[in-house]
Amino acid sequence: MINLLLFPVLIPLLFAAILLFFPKNIRMQRTFAAIGAGLALVAVLFLIAKVKTDGIQAVTLGSWDAPFGITMVSDLFSALLVLSATIITLFIIFYSFPTIGAEREQSFYYPAVLFLLTGVNGAFTTGDIFNLFVFFEVLLMSSYMLIVHGGEKPQLRETIKYLLVNVISSALFVSAVAFLYSVTGTLNMADLAVKIPQIEATGILTVIAVMFLVVFGFKAAIFPLYFWLPGAYHAPPTPILALFGALLTKVGVYAIMRTYTLFFTMNTDFTHELLAIIAILTILAGCIGALAYFDVKKIIIYNIIIAVGVILFGVSQLNEAGVDGAIFYLIHDMLIKAALFFLVGIIAVIFGTSNLRQMGGLMKTHPFLGWVYLITAFGLAGIPPLSGFPGKLLIVQGGFEGPQFWGSIVVLATSLLVLLSVIRIFIYAFWGEPVETVPLKKSTYRKMLIPSVLLVALTVLLGVGAELFMPYISGAGEVLLNPSIYIDAVLKE
Repeated sequence: MINLLLFPVLIPLLFAAILLFFPKNIRMQRTFAAIGAGLALVAVLFLIAKVKTDGIQAVTLGSWDAPFGITMVSDLFSALLVLSATIITLFIIFYSFPTIGAEREQSFYYPAVLFLLTGVNGAFTTGDIFNLFVFFEVLLMSSYMLIVHGGEKPQLRETIKYLLVNVISSALFVSAVAFLYSVTGTLNMADLAVKIPQIEATGILTVIAVMFLVVFGFKAAIFPLYFWLPGAYHAPPTPILALFGALLTKVGVYAIMRTYTLFFTMNTDFTHELLAIIAILTILAGCIGALAYFDVKKIIIYNIIIAVGVILFGVSQLNEAGVDGAIFYLIHDMLIKAALFFLVGIIAVIFGTSNLRQMGGLMKTHPFLGWVYLITAFGLAGIPPLSGFPGKLLIVQGGFEGPQFWGSIVVLATSLLVLLSVIRIFIYAFWGEPVETVPLKKSTYRKMLIPSVLLVALTVLLGVGAELFMPYISGAGEVLLNPSIYIDAVLKE
């Protein structure tokens, strides 16, 4: 037993608490936020090396024996997601320096970002279903502050909707946890995986599984529960939008992946077929939105919804190709969505608007930005050898090997629609005659472009070097497909 897996949760929590005492000192806010995220990143890298070498790491707090204490568990799946979340947060902190504004920086912006990272990393690491609810609330409270940060009218309007949706989903979460505890007598995920197969009343367990799908579906923005997402994510500034788009929905996706592979497997003919159908409907709904709007931010926001559907379709197949593909595509999507929001944020700043119809000619004035965006767009659509290709290929393979082969056809067909949606941005913003732009300092432009390019380079490395990363992806998938590995590591630690 080691405490290393707690560091990615405790380090951002500690630095966020320290920053609360110096709200007006911008230099200290920036420095401590970057150092906190950087130290968390170092801790995660050590953690992944430890998990890869010695297997799943588990700690039950207070020296209680599992399942009686609160357990924190780090397998390759959770560790890879913690790594991705920490990298993205570090890049977002650097991207915020020239973009977020001094007024927001002096209003507890960086502590809120670090508190959100604390909640996200905690949700990925916890091995207790109620503790998952607690970490959800930590990240949600941070997101409430961030979405309203600045107090502009669209933010205030969308915050009310966002708050109401999450209050309702949190109430459903507590109710679902209560029902689950009344049936099983435990909240430890590994113990649930042991006790649920012993219960003969599979009907009530199936109802509870669907309740959890609704709860996590609100967070992940699945069909038809995504109605709140486009407006809420469009309202805040670009760095906050990138943080939300890359991380928040992915916590809901992770929760579905974990619960629907670890212990909600008693009636897969119903629950996982339902998941597959909802996933396909989510993809189609996202495609309609991505093609319907002429707002660069909303186009990418609807592509978040498409990616959620693709990932969950892979998970629903419950085979090696589908699950491995879902894990790879989840990591790819976290990184590439942050990169895309960075890039469209630069485009919106240059033109002073996010409306495509008022853009044009950037290829003549900012050609490097155009090529970087084009590479990122191809990566999102899954053009080989970029990072979207290996994961989507495995998901499609999993669909053809699984019971819902028709879903793979939809995933393939909608890939063209994804490409069309992001190429529209390239055509409108970069082609044609240059239009009048807002003056932008070269130093500010460089400070926005550097983290964007580095993040895009990371996604390219993930795709080109996919063979190097696949042992980690396969190791993560093995734990999801063989729950006994997880159970043994937790209950026998």
